[in-house]
Amino acid sequence: MSVQSPAAVVMVRPHAFAPNPETLADNGFQRGAGSAGRADAARIAASAHDEVTRAAAALEAAGVTVHLFEDETAHRPDSVFPNNWISTHSGGHIALFPMFTPNRRTERRGDIVELLKTTYRVQDVIDYSGLEYDDVFLEGTGAMVLDHESRIAYAARSNRADPIALERFCTNFGYEPMVFDAVDGRGIAVYHTNVILSIATEFALIAADMLVSPRGASRSWTASPPAAAATSSRSRTRRSTRSRATPSNCGAPTGACSRSRAPRSTHSPPISARGSSDLRGCCRSTCPRSSSPAGPCGACSRACTSTHGPGSSSIGRARSTTPRPTRSRRSERRRQGA
Repeated sequence: MSVQSPAAVVMVRPHAFAPNPETLADNGFQRGAGSAGRADAARIAASAHDEVTRAAAALEAAGVTVHLFEDETAHRPDSVFPNNWISTHSGGHIALFPMFTPNRRTERRGDIVELLKTTYRVQDVIDYSGLEYDDVFLEGTGAMVLDHESRIAYAARSNRADPIALERFCTNFGYEPMVFDAVDGRGIAVYHTNVILSIATEFALIAADMLVSPRGASRSWTASPPAAAATSSRSRTRRSTRSRATPSNCGAPTGACSRSRAPRSTHSPPISARGSSDLRGCCRSTCPRSSSPAGPCGACSRACTSTHGPGSSSIGRARSTTPRPTRSRRSERRRQGA
């Protein structure tokens, strides 16, 4: 298996799958499903149960390990989608996500997390669910699609993909966020990115007609099939990502400078009086105090030293305590030498 195709999956087999009344407003796929009668609801639930059973069997036949959990409750109609509240990452990292609707927040299950801890080497569990109290949501790999190879997190703007939570996740897990707009035929924002985009090991699928250009007009991909268009678009994205080199006045390898894309936020008091020459060019451009007579701030100096090594900033550079001779003394020494 490649980094884009896992060797093991977690699945939840629902016993009461049904349209979710709390997500009907922004989920176009449920349009008209809320009026189903009891007979139709029972048929839908049984069909979902059987589909998950067949899918688990097919994955196991293909050599994929399946951790199958049962959900026999009646108040979690969307429990079949655990990827919205949990994601696992190489290196033993787990993320728990904030959910948009209250009844979906009950889908988070401690027994699933505990199984992962006992079966695999889990280093840490990063829980973002506390953001729900601030109405900040990011519904896992439904709200974003991860390109693990290029380290890009694609996300369609919606009330289930808050940019604050997305930025925090990307910072913690080492992805670059790429946010775009996508709408359905009624002009309603696509609620989850994974319904229009999928990135596999050797191909990518995209509903390109649902993308919205910056000018507000729907893009047209009639010149090529969606799969081919997605593949070429992904190739262009990778080339543009690789071309983002650090500035030429920086000696660090491409992409190695931690300050080249750092936000200009909280900085510590100045600790150097040597001016902006203490920082490399790429680091100097991010420090708001680089042109100050007091010199760059401590945070930028430490970051520059950490990235480029000692000697890049005033930190780690030895300072001479011997006073430099004045002009008259230097002239006198030259005459004596002559």
